[in-house]
Amino acid sequence: MSSAVREQIVFGVSWFRGFVMLLSVIVMAANIRQAPKDDASEIWTFDRLDRIGGRATRVLGDPHVVDTPIGKAIEFDGVDDALLVDVHPLAGAETFTWEAIFRPDGGQPAQRWFHLQEEGTEHRMLFEIRIIDGRWCLDSYVHSSDAQRALMNRERLHPLGAWHHAASVYDGREFRNYVDGVLEGSADVHFPPQKAGRSSIGVRINLVDYFKGAIHVARFTRRALQPSEFLRVQTR
Repeated sequence: MSSAVREQIVFGVSWFRGFVMLLSVIVMAANIRQAPKDDASEIWTFDRLDRIGGRATRVLGDPHVVDTPIGKAIEFDGVDDALLVDVHPLAGAETFTWEAIFRPDGGQPAQRWFHLQEEGTEHRMLFEIRIIDGRWCLDSYVHSSDAQRALMNRERLHPLGAWHHAASVYDGREFRNYVDGVLEGSADVHFPPQKAGRSSIGVRINLVDYFKGAIHVARFTRRALQPSEFLRVQTR
């Protein structure tokens, strides 16, 4: 075999190996781009009125976007301000963590400030507060199928006018709620997943018990988070 032919063969083999390597890189890059995103969590930021969580809202009253030490938030007057969204962000969730960073400012003794409602039934999830002696406590409520449970600790009171983190957590066996990462209550219960529905923010979905205060962010996760994984209130 002549040296010229040998060189051509070596060149061809090298070219083919290079082509295979390049093709492998392209395929790997395509697989990375096309890999499904982690959809375990959905975050709603309250920095505009027309859309929340990428979804159009119906605005009631005159809630407004405000600048705060932790970033933008939507403020509600406790009289007739609310936002309605045509989605239940935890529909189908067998386990969940529902979190929000919010600021209660007083108002009526009982306020429903975040409501997730299954369409056509009484099945729902609620964040509520009770105002007691100038402070507040958290009330977390879930009604799903034949199971319903409220978690409210009137002995655990928190200051008004300050930013707080609230969480409802369900791991498939136990329902828990937290304020600022500290456990407030728990109960053994089985909640079947809820079906599609809608949400109201700043009021119960039947437009009673309006909320006075502001909401900065909410996160919906389809698993039970540990307190170390919760959102944090962070001053800018």
